[in-house]
Amino acid sequence: MSDSYSAGSADAEPPPLLTVLAPSLRMAPMPSPKQMVSFYDPDQFEEFVKEWVPALDARYVLVERHGGSGDHGVDVAGYLSQQRLEGPWHNYQCKRYAAALSWGTAAGEMRKMFVAAAAGELTVPTRYVFVAPRISRSLPRQFAKPTECRTKFLQELSTTRDKLVTALSDEQRQAVEELAADTDFSLFECVDLDEMLELHKATPHYVDRFPYTPFEGGPQQLLPPPQHHEDEARYVQRLVDVYRERFPGAIDGLEDVPAIEEADEHLKRQREAFYAAEAVRVFARDATQPAYFEQVKKDVYDIVVEVAARSYPDGWERHSAVMGVAGTVQLTPTVLTPFVETKARKGVCHHLANEDRLTWCREGEK
Repeated sequence: MSDSYSAGSADAEPPPLLTVLAPSLRMAPMPSPKQMVSFYDPDQFEEFVKEWVPALDARYVLVERHGGSGDHGVDVAGYLSQQRLEGPWHNYQCKRYAAALSWGTAAGEMRKMFVAAAAGELTVPTRYVFVAPRISRSLPRQFAKPTECRTKFLQELSTTRDKLVTALSDEQRQAVEELAADTDFSLFECVDLDEMLELHKATPHYVDRFPYTPFEGGPQQLLPPPQHHEDEARYVQRLVDVYRERFPGAIDGLEDVPAIEEADEHLKRQREAFYAAEAVRVFARDATQPAYFEQVKKDVYDIVVEVAARSYPDGWERHSAVMGVAGTVQLTPTVLTPFVETKARKGVCHHLANEDRLTWCREGEK
């Protein structure tokens, strides 16, 4: 049955995530993604490859995992048309062994594919990629010379004791030999684990598999534009309500804020905080998972809502109390956590205000 997917020592320094969450905690670092994949069993490795393949070619209409007995040498197939194995397709052969993948093992899989193709079980793929945690140094060099590679394969095919081939009739064996002789062996290639992991980063599965792996980059800085964006309307209005209470008679609307230095500087700081949180939200959406930013919002809300519910002389005091607590909220550990700095945590409160989950002014407090 196929599975489809549509197109250390104890003294070591803690990883960055743990440093952010608990600077005093010292523990062995988490294994790297490369170390983790190296421990996968064959089934887990095939599933990892199935996640990785779509990042290679956006033209795949379907990525399907075969694997197992009777797979005709197909572990993961990337189909370029709805005809699937009867049309143009790419084969990803997964070899998860303790030893490095060598020519002997690769040739056996190649024979399996040619036997199946000669029997009409499938078409010869237009690309055949061997993927393995470890690949012998000689194999890429052999694939780099397609003509020599084909000659070597045909010579071995005529003398092999592979039961898959020796069980064929003379006519069937000739068909396999002719098919291999007519095939451009430039279709064969191999990919090592480093390249696989680099490409896997482009998939939405990477952060799920390796949630504690630090990113090389982080959120891009977002500065408040001179003109307020429409996404700011709600939380800014909440702040104007605060200023109206704080400076009665001097501030009635947003246009009055620049004339009162204390309010103007306050609003500028709040907008900077909002955009710091917005940068984290965008980064979570594009480089991780949007759910991670939702978790940040939940963590902040669960703490500050109790602070906001207390009685205060006015909205200014409530807002100040909430911001003081928001900047120190301990966040649930995720791949996003190291990027949520104090200003961004405060800015999350304005995202919550945009959703009417936080308000600053309460009727009757003055």
